Amino acid sequence: MSKNILAAVYERHGNPADVLYVESRPWPTPAAGEAIVEMRAAPINPADLNQIEGKYPIRPELPATPGFEGAGVVVEPGTNAANIAEGALVILPHNIGTWRDAVTVKANELVVVPAGIEPVHAAMLKINPMTAWRLLHDYVNLSRGDWLIQNAANSAAGRAVIQIAHELGYKTVNVVRRAELIDELRSEGGDLVLVDGENLRHQVKDATNGGAPIRLGLNAVGGESALRLANCLAPESTLVTYGAMSLQPLKIPNGLLIFKDLRFRGIWINKWYDNATNQERLEAFQSLFKMAKRGLLKTKVEKSYPLSDAKAAVTHAAQGKRSGKIILEFD
Repeated sequence: MSKNILAAVYERHGNPADVLYVESRPWPTPAAGEAIVEMRAAPINPADLNQIEGKYPIRPELPATPGFEGAGVVVEPGTNAANIAEGALVILPHNIGTWRDAVTVKANELVVVPAGIEPVHAAMLKINPMTAWRLLHDYVNLSRGDWLIQNAANSAAGRAVIQIAHELGYKTVNVVRRAELIDELRSEGGDLVLVDGENLRHQVKDATNGGAPIRLGLNAVGGESALRLANCLAPESTLVTYGAMSLQPLKIPNGLLIFKDLRFRGIWINKWYDNATNQERLEAFQSLFKMAKRGLLKTKVEKSYPLSDAKAAVTHAAQGKRSGKIILEFD
């Protein structure tokens, strides 16, 4: 076994491609109750880039290793880590920095992945599919046949919403910015896919048989797009914000509050995860694992990079109009 590992590091906040570098470190040593996990895959999420830039609510002590998400294999269970077996594929917690060859983790914070799920897909279940699962379970009690509406439907979280909603029997209105995404998202289970624009409310009404009530809206964009979603909702409905791709605030006209009595909520999946009991986390993961084993919830990957090319990887991840995630893969 190698005596050294590579780790991505930043000592100051700034443009990720400028401040990130890769250094060699000694092989980690587990304390009691910890296990050494050798990384297999870690995605580059917008939150990772935001944290390196210093724009994220959580700022780790510097120098820091980024990476909120990832999966690896247990290569050395420490003492008192009996609940984790050597060779187990595991999902890592979001507070340790996954962009490194190997890391020590408290054994009770690892989630064991069942056989039949590839490491690269396991690495991306914890943030976007888990966010989608919570969005569909924690805000509005929907029944089979009920409608919901979302923007950024082609994002990783948006695609997970489509697939999970389809499993649960909910119907989705999926709002995108590019017409070429329509057939693709319909093939993934999206009931209705529309290009965002000023006529969205009328298009939705026409396409849902004269305006079936939509009681849940999911907003990852903000600004005018979020307002158009809110205008599509039935009275006393809920709009949940989980992203801000446009970097524009929500501007809600008084009438939507007075006459429609809309509810505006938000979710930060890291906070949900920290506040959830182990049982609540495992129940959600079991549902996601069942879908993943059937080939669902596979986040699309545009390109994989070795950790040694972390600068090129973060540069690529910062580009718009990608067809999938940028991944760090480990030997």
